[in-house]
Amino acid sequence: MEALSERNPRVVSAVKLHRSTHRKKEGRFLAEGANAVAAALDTGRVRELFYSTTAAEREYALIAGADAAGVRTTLVGDRAAEHLSETVTAPGLVAVCDLLDVPLVRILDTGPRMLAVPVEMAEPGNAGTLVRVADSVGADGVVLAGDTVDPHNGKCVRASAGSIFHVPIARHRDAASALDAIAAAGITILATAANGEVDLDDADELFTQPVAWLFGNEAHGLDPAVAGRADHRLRIPIRGRAESLNLATAAAICLYANSRVRYRADF
Repeated sequence: MEALSERNPRVVSAVKLHRSTHRKKEGRFLAEGANAVAAALDTGRVRELFYSTTAAEREYALIAGADAAGVRTTLVGDRAAEHLSETVTAPGLVAVCDLLDVPLVRILDTGPRMLAVPVEMAEPGNAGTLVRVADSVGADGVVLAGDTVDPHNGKCVRASAGSIFHVPIARHRDAASALDAIAAAGITILATAANGEVDLDDADELFTQPVAWLFGNEAHGLDPAVAGRADHRLRIPIRGRAESLNLATAAAICLYANSRVRYRADF
């Protein structure tokens, strides 16, 4: 089998998916690396799988499984693999996938018990990490509200380590209307604040009901108007000398505390 070069039209078209405008136009995005590709294959979203000779030796079972499932598998040269990758060391395994975000109403119609709602999140690595945290604690969805990062951004996909295919994700450009819909679904809205009126250690009763967690922009936090929409503001106790916590850490602490109570109640 002859490997496709970086000039092959299929490779050129796939490389264009590094750009948000082209992803939106084509309805496709790229997922690279074994974890992301395996998760994408499990959810039936892969349309074509590009692999290098090195990847074929390392991930033979994964590629063979994709081929057996009817996915188009394509050998590419090393330069093509480098063009398809956004990392310094190309993994040589890149899948062209269908976009995965869904309308907010689809998530709300499932009767979610725990949602993560980052508002105006700008950093794709943080977004991917948050999705990974949400997946690990069993959250029912992630709602990217406001002018936010594209979850199909390569850095976001890589940071999620495959979790982006496990957790329903919605994008809603109007943060206010997103919160209206969440509230109308009977979900309690929570926000974190240094001066919150409820200590996270004392919030177990809140976590027995459906809740949505608001998380703010990495640099500026939650807009006061958005924070004002929360039914309760919770503070994370800091017992050492740290001044504050970064967004991903705060989200992990809050979502884990929520899941501990939720799953204790369910089981």
